[in-house]
Amino acid sequence: MNRNSNTYQILYSAIMVIVVGAVLAFVYMELKPKQDENRANDTRSQILSAIHVAPQEGQVGEAFNKYIVKQYLVDAQGNVTDSSANVAFNVDMKANVKLPAAQRKLPVLVSRLDDGSMKYVIPMYGAGLWGPIWGYVAVDADGNTVYGANFSHESETPGLGARIAEQPFQDEFKGKHLYAGGAFKSVAVMKKGQKTPSGGEQVDALSGATITSRGVSTMLNDCLAPYDPFFKKLQGKTAK
Repeated sequence: MNRNSNTYQILYSAIMVIVVGAVLAFVYMELKPKQDENRANDTRSQILSAIHVAPQEGQVGEAFNKYIVKQYLVDAQGNVTDSSANVAFNVDMKANVKLPAAQRKLPVLVSRLDDGSMKYVIPMYGAGLWGPIWGYVAVDADGNTVYGANFSHESETPGLGARIAEQPFQDEFKGKHLYAGGAFKSVAVMKKGQKTPSGGEQVDALSGATITSRGVSTMLNDCLAPYDPFFKKLQGKTAK
């Protein structure tokens, strides 16, 4: 075949596209399990951070299995509806939060720490200034006190909104309460000196990151409020 002919050039290009495509597809399929596991371990690390556990490199999965002793979904009445393996971990929170609160899957990851205390980790998802934000809040067995929090983001501004992922901001939530006068009052993120009209507790907003701070505050309220019946059941158990 004449290598200078149009037919040869088209055939050669088609073969190269097929070969390169096949190689890329093979590489993708070979790497995908490892990539999926890395993403899963990153999520596990964030969950463990909410309960103040920082495993050594390469031991994230082991630590997660040690400290997360149970997972389940609860409904709008606070009743457990599904406790199958990894059921809470696998909830797509991005899609979940778009549903009306009464129709959402409400995932709970139960942790037992070394001192025997129980913590209940609640996943969250919301919107920041430039993109999605998400996080995990660990609540004590009293169904009221925040034990720890971890927040992450996709594209918030470095040095400003991106500071939601830094420990000093996250530490502000430890010890805050979700109830005031017996009613659910989410922890609010407010400018220093301001007071939340709900009467709940608050932490200071990040300087220069008003919209991201507001996004965290909205996310907390939107994602924790549906757990009100569940939290009250925990409060009833600890009161007995």
